[in-house]
Amino acid sequence: MNGVLSYLSRLFGVVRTVSGNPGLLRVELAFIGFNVAEWATWVSILAFAYQVGGAAATGLVVVVQLVPAALVAPLASVAGDRFRRERVLLGGYLAQAVTMAATAAALLAGAPVPLVYVLAALAATSITITRPAQSALLPSLARIPDELTAANVASGWTESVGVLAGPAVTALLLGVSGPGAVFAAMAGLLACSALLVVRVRAGAEPDLPAAMALVLVGRARRPGELVRSALEGFRSLAGERLPRLSVGLLSARYVMLGALDVLLVVLAFEVLDIGSSGVGLLNSALGAGAILGSALTVLLVRKRLVVPIVTGFACWGLAMSAIGLIPTPLVLPALVGLAGVGGALSGVAGRLLLQRSAPNQALSRVFGVLEGLSMAAIALGSATAPALIDLLGLRGTLVAAGGLMLVFGVLVWRRLAGAEAAASTHQAELALLRAVPMFAPLAAEVAERVAAAMVPVLAPTGTTIIHQGEEGDRFYVLAVGRVEVSIDGHRMTILGPGDYFGEIALLRDVPRTATLVATADVELYALDRDPFLEAISSHPLGSQRAHAVASDRHQDRLPRLEQDQQ
Repeated sequence: MNGVLSYLSRLFGVVRTVSGNPGLLRVELAFIGFNVAEWATWVSILAFAYQVGGAAATGLVVVVQLVPAALVAPLASVAGDRFRRERVLLGGYLAQAVTMAATAAALLAGAPVPLVYVLAALAATSITITRPAQSALLPSLARIPDELTAANVASGWTESVGVLAGPAVTALLLGVSGPGAVFAAMAGLLACSALLVVRVRAGAEPDLPAAMALVLVGRARRPGELVRSALEGFRSLAGERLPRLSVGLLSARYVMLGALDVLLVVLAFEVLDIGSSGVGLLNSALGAGAILGSALTVLLVRKRLVVPIVTGFACWGLAMSAIGLIPTPLVLPALVGLAGVGGALSGVAGRLLLQRSAPNQALSRVFGVLEGLSMAAIALGSATAPALIDLLGLRGTLVAAGGLMLVFGVLVWRRLAGAEAAASTHQAELALLRAVPMFAPLAAEVAERVAAAMVPVLAPTGTTIIHQGEEGDRFYVLAVGRVEVSIDGHRMTILGPGDYFGEIALLRDVPRTATLVATADVELYALDRDPFLEAISSHPLGSQRAHAVASDRHQDRLPRLEQDQQ
């Protein structure tokens, strides 16, 4: 009983935390409309394509929609690292409302099928703006680490609600009208989402040092520069193991999601034998499972994210295999719901892992890469499914897909467990970092990333760590030993464990203002200029504290007055 009460308390705690931040609340409410519209129009166009040309046409329309989206997503995500992310989010919602309204007009007017597909592709491409912008915006809206964690969990819930409500609305509208009515209703819903985010204001400009932001705005005006800027997301993934693993596992998940999109359409028409409404019913069952899976993330999403990720793959694999072995109308919705549980667990945990580990200065572009790859992965899964059905049959395809998910879960466990274990070895650095006032407000994900970037430095007694007048390139936190601070040859103070120095030269871009010499064997942790500036700029309160410390120290030229003259 106590466990149930504790679980419910955590659920209400997430709701209370998000509701207490007006910006986060508006963004999450708008995100509900986005997810409902995304799923409703997606299911609607798939059902429309199946009626036009069967499973082959369903796979074709998926490719037509998602290939352009996959190509545009990394380029569109550049805006999230150049401009205010809340403005980019608003622009995305407006673009989606317009393109869906145009698709609705074409469907209602009985326009040629190719024109309908082109307009649907434009709508799908505009959808790629939202997730990268929102994923990069949330850390700027969160005032404390708990708010960012709650926002991530809430985003998983809203996606699950969309998976449930979107197909349910589609089933209702397709039953009484047609796909044109679905697109028209969703265009109106996205207009409401745009209204919700109009008043959202992030605490700072895009989470970059001011100099970096100016460079990005000044560049990328020409197509070549835009492409090079977009490639920063790929370069970040190439150099970072955990983000690369995160994107890989999420992409594999999307391949199976694309295959499942086609398989659910075929199951609705051939097993349930209730046509377009059956497509909405099965997708709603998927959404109901996703809601349950998102709720379980409150219990399973902890420091080690490998557990919910692998559990998600196992649920999904077992469900798909069971559907292939027992494709009966009575158990079909329940098994589809189990697949939804698995999809939500692996999706929420995978995105949280990426947010924790990817470089903040390219965060929107990294999520843009994921958005593009996810579109390509869904297209691949959707295009492959009809061929596999022809080769293996419907049941054989389901069993094979489920088996692949189980195998992939085992591979993920082996690789991700080792990578997470390696990433969790920076506890000493993290503890020191949290004790520094300017780093205390950082979100947990950002603090972990900064701690991983800190480098241990050993300095024997008598070593000069910093020379007055030289160029500054590092910030230091003292772990063990004592350091003497002198200015123009005059001793000013002694620093001990927990003290820090070196921030003035980095924040003000001036030469070192003092000389620091180890008076005992010293253990330090050093943070290079770029990760230091990135971390400081990632939270308004941290930036304010850093500049206040720098102003006080630079003005008084006294890092700390000696209280005890020996």
